Amino acid sequence: MRILALTLDLDDTLWPVLPALERADLAVDAWLQQHYPDVARAWPITAMRALRAQVAAERLDLAHDFTTQRQLTLQHVFATCGITPAPVDALWEIYFAARNSVELYPDSLPAIRRITTRWPLASLTNGNADLQRIGIHTHFAHHICSRDCGMAKPDPRIFLAAAERFGVAPAQVLHVGDDPAMDIVGAREAGLRTAWINRAGEPWPVELGAAPELDLRDMNALADWLEAEHSTA
Repeated sequence: MRILALTLDLDDTLWPVLPALERADLAVDAWLQQHYPDVARAWPITAMRALRAQVAAERLDLAHDFTTQRQLTLQHVFATCGITPAPVDALWEIYFAARNSVELYPDSLPAIRRITTRWPLASLTNGNADLQRIGIHTHFAHHICSRDCGMAKPDPRIFLAAAERFGVAPAQVLHVGDDPAMDIVGAREAGLRTAWINRAGEPWPVELGAAPELDLRDMNALADWLEAEHSTA
């Protein structure tokens, strides 16, 4: 079936996310050291990360909502230091600005520009990247995130929600992402076609079942494949 639309993962597909997350943690810590030094001493970055993981493990109802997980973490940190209310809004803005200060892979934006001349594109993410802050929102027809949908990848329902947003059948949507389980298995189970952006050239994890339709090294390879397919369609 012909591809009529694409859904695209963001973190580690279009940019490496770990550097941005590390900068965000450092920015929060620097602000705490300046304004709440006692909190900073009690909750260094490693302790804050451990608490964030604990919140995620205990609040499975928030598995789709990284934003609330992090805000609850901040509230707990200040409460243990006897400070209420916590300055969550100020800290979240600091974190969010740094978290969205990403550096796209060199192939990402040129490939997106090529793709969107022919196919509508939606972002489909579990994370809290802000396309407007990053400066690429004009290339996307839709932005679909787990927090808004109430479910997270690999739940097939979030992929089906994307197909519904486009108004096409799931089999007419190509989902593109870097995570074998979250992106490829989830999309496959929802009936979407699949493209794995496999920048490291890793072998497909056979325990996850059938390999993706496409195993590509970068976004340019995706644009090349789409244009070749389109020219023969």
